[in-house]
Amino acid sequence: MKSSVTLEELHVNFHEVTNDLSNKEAIDEANRCLYCYDAPCTKACPTGIDIPSFIKKIVTGNLKGSAHVIFDANPMGATCARVCPTEELCEGACVLNDVSIPVKIGDLQRHATNWAMNHDQLLFTKGASNGRKIAVIGGGPAGLSGARELARLGYEVTVFEAKEKAGGLDTYGIVPFRLPQEISLWEVEQVKQLGVNIVTNTIVGKDIAVHTLYENYDAILLAIGMGNVPMLGIPGEELQGVYDAIKLIEEIKDGGITSRFVGKRAAVIGAGNTAIDAATCLKRMGASDVKIVYRRSESEMSAYASEYEFAKQEGIEFRWLTQPQALIDDGRGNVVKMICKKMKLGKADDTGRYSSEEIEDSDFLMDVDIVVKAIGQTRYIDLIEAFDVEHYQGIVRIDKETYQTSKQHLFAAGDVIFGKGQGDAMVVSAVEQGKRAAYAIHQQL
Repeated sequence: MKSSVTLEELHVNFHEVTNDLSNKEAIDEANRCLYCYDAPCTKACPTGIDIPSFIKKIVTGNLKGSAHVIFDANPMGATCARVCPTEELCEGACVLNDVSIPVKIGDLQRHATNWAMNHDQLLFTKGASNGRKIAVIGGGPAGLSGARELARLGYEVTVFEAKEKAGGLDTYGIVPFRLPQEISLWEVEQVKQLGVNIVTNTIVGKDIAVHTLYENYDAILLAIGMGNVPMLGIPGEELQGVYDAIKLIEEIKDGGITSRFVGKRAAVIGAGNTAIDAATCLKRMGASDVKIVYRRSESEMSAYASEYEFAKQEGIEFRWLTQPQALIDDGRGNVVKMICKKMKLGKADDTGRYSSEEIEDSDFLMDVDIVVKAIGQTRYIDLIEAFDVEHYQGIVRIDKETYQTSKQHLFAAGDVIFGKGQGDAMVVSAVEQGKRAAYAIHQQL
C-alpha cells in the first residue's frame, strides 16, 4: 500500500468482511435444512440453540421468533453468529456434510439477529423480584450472560466493569471487520434493559473493596477474564515499535485506526486467534509486510482453522519454528531488526502438543519496524487472591457442575477458569458458563 493512503481508505478496510444474506438468500438456505429430529447441530452448540426451530421460523417469515429462539439460548447470539468456529461446531455436525455442504447456520443466525437489531426489538423481560442481590465482576460474555439470566430469574444484579464500556472481549478484543463494536454494545443494552445495573470504570479491589461485595450481595459471579500479554523476556522489548496485541486491537476497536503502520514491516509473535487478529489489522492498516512468527509448527498453532485461512488470504506470511532472541534498535530507540533462532520440535506433552527446542548456531536476522507480542495473557492473580479462592496460577478452581469456587457464595465463569484442561476459550463457551453459573446461584439461593 502506498504511503499516500488516506485515513478514509484505511477505515474502509475495517468494514465487516461478511455481508448479511438477503431475505431470498436466507429463505433459500433455510429450506436446505432437514429439521433433524435429534438435531446434531443443536447438540454441537455449546449454548444449545434450537437450530432447526430458528431456521424454520426464517422460512415462515417469523424473524422475531427466530431471533427469540437464538437469544433465549445465547444472550450474545449476534456476536457468536460472527465469531463462532461454526465449521467445528454446529455446521461441522450438520448431516448434510455427508452428501453435499452443511447448512450455513452461522449466516442464518446472523440474518435473524440482524433483523432484531435493525428493528430494535426488546425480546425479554425482567422476572418478578425475589429480593436477592447478585454482584457480577466483569462485563464480558460470561458476566453479561450470567447477569441476564439472573435478571430473568428476578434477582437485582449489578455488574462491575473496569473499562469504559461493557462487553469485554466482544467490545474491545475482536477486530472490527469481524465484529463491529456496535454489535456487542447492542447486546449490552439488551442486558441493561432487563434492569441490570452496569457500573463501568470501576476496578474491584481499588474502587470498591472485595469485603464490601461479600457483605452486601447474596452471591458473586467472578467473570474477570484475563489481562494483557506477558513480556517476551528478551532484550529490546522497551524499544519504540513494540506493541501488546491486546492493547493494539483494543485501540483499533475503539476507533484508533491510524496511518502510522503504512509501509511498515511487522512481526507478530504467537499463533493464536489474537495473533491472527493483530496481523490482519496491521495488514489492513497498510503494513507492507506482515509475518507471524511462532516457535512451534503449523500443527501446534492454537488459532481456529478459519482464522488461519483468513490470514493467508490477507497475505500474512507464517514463519514456523522460529524464536525471537533479541530486538535491535536503529540508534534512536526504534526497533529495526529482530534476532531469531531456528527451532525444532521436542517431546509431546499429555495433550499431544509438542514442545520446541533451539537449534544451535541457527541465529538469523529479520528486518522489522513493528513487533507485536501475542503470546497469551496474564492472570489477575492479586484480585483472585483478594477473593480468597483456590486457584492454580490464576486459573480459578471450580466445581465443574455448579461453577462454584472454594467459597460458598462465589461462582466463576469465562476465561478466569480457562486453562489446564478446565473450561474453553470460545466466546460461546463463556456465554454458556455464565448461564450455568447463574442457574447454580439460583439453585443455591
